[in-house]
Amino acid sequence: MNKKKIIHPDRISGFDTGAYSDGVLVDGLLFVSGQASVDFKTSQFVLGTIEEETKRTMDNLKDIIEAAGGTMDDVVKCTAHLADINDFDRYNKVYATYFTGIKPARTTVQSVLAENLKVEIDCIVKIPQRESNGYF
Repeated sequence: MNKKKIIHPDRISGFDTGAYSDGVLVDGLLFVSGQASVDFKTSQFVLGTIEEETKRTMDNLKDIIEAAGGTMDDVVKCTAHLADINDFDRYNKVYATYFTGIKPARTTVQSVLAENLKVEIDCIVKIPQRESNGYF
């Protein structure tokens, strides 16, 4: 198995988020760990409205996916955790803006999240085979 660690491009040296990778690329499939409203340049959580946190979370996913050579349209599955399921419609409105064409399969649940976060999202991405990113 050829496994490659993918790191958020803005992650500062020494920002350790735990015993996991931002993303792991295996045979053209990218598995992105749960992302939240984190500023990778400062290593700080950025709390706000559900819309603000969803936007920053989706931007973090997008940055990791692009670092692996993919786009948001390559996402095939997402799992979203909301601290309050009553925020679903507001979260969903922001989430939907990140995809064109066929939307990924998705599961959304209410969960207890750390650090008073409102949303956490992970995803699975099929990275296209391109000579430029070396994934064949």
